[in-house]
Amino acid sequence: MLEKYLVISDEVRKALKEQKPIVALESTIISHGMPYPQNVETALNVERIVRENGAVPATIAIINGKLKAGLTDDEIEYLGKKGQEVMKVSRRDIPYVVAKKMDGATTVAGTMITASMAGIKIFATGGIGGVHRNAQETFDISADLQELANTNVAVVCAGAKSILDLGLTLEYLETFGVPVIGYKTVELPAFYTRKSGFNVNYRLDTPKEIAEFLKVKWELNLKGGAVIANPIPEEYQMNFDEISNAIETALDEANKLGIKGKDTTPFLLEKVKEITGGKSLESNIQLVYNNAKLAAQIAQYL
Repeated sequence: MLEKYLVISDEVRKALKEQKPIVALESTIISHGMPYPQNVETALNVERIVRENGAVPATIAIINGKLKAGLTDDEIEYLGKKGQEVMKVSRRDIPYVVAKKMDGATTVAGTMITASMAGIKIFATGGIGGVHRNAQETFDISADLQELANTNVAVVCAGAKSILDLGLTLEYLETFGVPVIGYKTVELPAFYTRKSGFNVNYRLDTPKEIAEFLKVKWELNLKGGAVIANPIPEEYQMNFDEISNAIETALDEANKLGIKGKDTTPFLLEKVKEITGGKSLESNIQLVYNNAKLAAQIAQYL
């Protein structure tokens, strides 16, 4: 039945058959994460980095109502040019976008679901969604966290986006038994910066150790994914106080304008970029490259 909706590219299909390492990549970063042509350039560079580190990239999106695992360069260009016209797709949106034969850029949750359908276990992204600040009043909690609780895909990221409430995000992950692994760190990275003031659950220092952890978890039938928190390289991290102030300013503006739900993250990221004079976008690009590299290395051992 899945074949009716899921299209796996020839390259990814061959890699699956030959049990080669594969890394899933999301498409929200292409259509909603940054402007054209930088978005296309970044997406193609991420694929190149995955290949250079010995794995096959599988960028995931919905095109004309088909869930696609593995996009062509032309399809990436198409999503990049359409930009924000393309619907941002999480779990609840998939049936609608597929039934209506629309295009969709998959979020962390949407990408995990499609990767799992295709049989891909490792996924590299920028940062996961989480519990938004003031969630005790708004109940604004990203669907990414429930996906991590239920879907057997490990997510390599630079922690959760620092616009979120990181303490509550960690509490939520703990409740649902999602392990948070720090790659060579005991401190949870906070997207643009290596510092957060919060600890991960376990520190593991090699891609091989991480792969062994995941293998044991899934062989024990402990369902759900894992967060592999990979700090942004030191030379690209932003000053902790500068980014914290920029986020506070952006949050105040979002509150004043009454921005809520799935519009919150793109608004805040854009605002932070504006306040930091584009520095946050450069950091964002570099942390994605860094995550792609680690994900490819883990995939080889898995």
